[in-house]
Amino acid sequence: MALTINTNISSLIAQRSLTSATNSMNQSLERLTTGFKINNAKDNAAGYSIANMWETQISSLDVASDNAATGIDLLTTAEETYQLLTSHLQRVRDLTEQAANGTYGSASKKAIQSEISARLQEVSRIAANAEFNGIKLMAFNLDGDDNEAVGMTEAGINLQVGLYADENSIINLKVNLFANASLSGLFGTDDMVGMKAESGKTLTQLITAAGGDVTKLGDIDNIEAFACACAGLVYTAPDDPADPASQATYVLQTDADCEPKEMLAFLDTAIDDISARVTKIGAVQNRVESAVSALDVQSQNLTSSLSTLRDTDVAEESSAYIQASILQQASATLLSTANQLPSIALNLI
Repeated sequence: MALTINTNISSLIAQRSLTSATNSMNQSLERLTTGFKINNAKDNAAGYSIANMWETQISSLDVASDNAATGIDLLTTAEETYQLLTSHLQRVRDLTEQAANGTYGSASKKAIQSEISARLQEVSRIAANAEFNGIKLMAFNLDGDDNEAVGMTEAGINLQVGLYADENSIINLKVNLFANASLSGLFGTDDMVGMKAESGKTLTQLITAAGGDVTKLGDIDNIEAFACACAGLVYTAPDDPADPASQATYVLQTDADCEPKEMLAFLDTAIDDISARVTKIGAVQNRVESAVSALDVQSQNLTSSLSTLRDTDVAEESSAYIQASILQQASATLLSTANQLPSIALNLI
């Protein structure tokens, strides 16, 4: 190599090496301080795009898991409320069977009727007030009437437990799980009204004989009449409910085909209806819990893949940092030497 003054190739080589070592050291320093080996798209263009996609999916999986957990809470609320309704209806059945025994007079039957009436009113009150986050859990009328305030449509409730909009990302809670569970919803259905007791009497006939209307079980007078049918009494509403002096009357039932025992089959059907709903709720709960487990597995695996792609290997990067640091120091030292080379030419002049 010629000895020149104007051009110092050795210095240029040392400068390039110093710049390269400094860049490598800065990159290692960035990776060590952030914990990521992909901090910018230039670090790994394909990896940067994949990492962003996986981050989005992991975030969505977390939301889907929360959705499923909220769905479980909703189902648990419905199940426990149905169990409360069942306890009231079972007590009504016990009292009805008690009233069917021939050892009770009118005063005793009136006492039985009083508790039955209170229990039936509580059934309707609980059903009307059972809700979760504004959704009425026991008020949907399957015939399509008066569902504006229920908070769901005939499609039921869809739990978004997946990443996409397809059917595999949704668990549907059918609307019949949330059918009207008030007295009118349990006893005013076409199937119930069409049933016949042991004597051949229909529920409509039994309630009518007790002084009520099976199609209007939402008002207090007809609840009283329903309770009278269970207790073996006949109810007559007060002439003027606003007048304290006007009292309702309760007299013994005289129709042999309208005894309290005839109501047992209808009460059993209502209890079975609620039990069937609870059974279906339990099955759906198992499915939603399985979805939560699947989401957790998917999120865990994606997180592991994202870590492999993006996270810094501290041991490896520390070694690279030390190597770049040594090269930087060596390049700086040699650059200083290279910058002195042109001065040798003075010895030849």
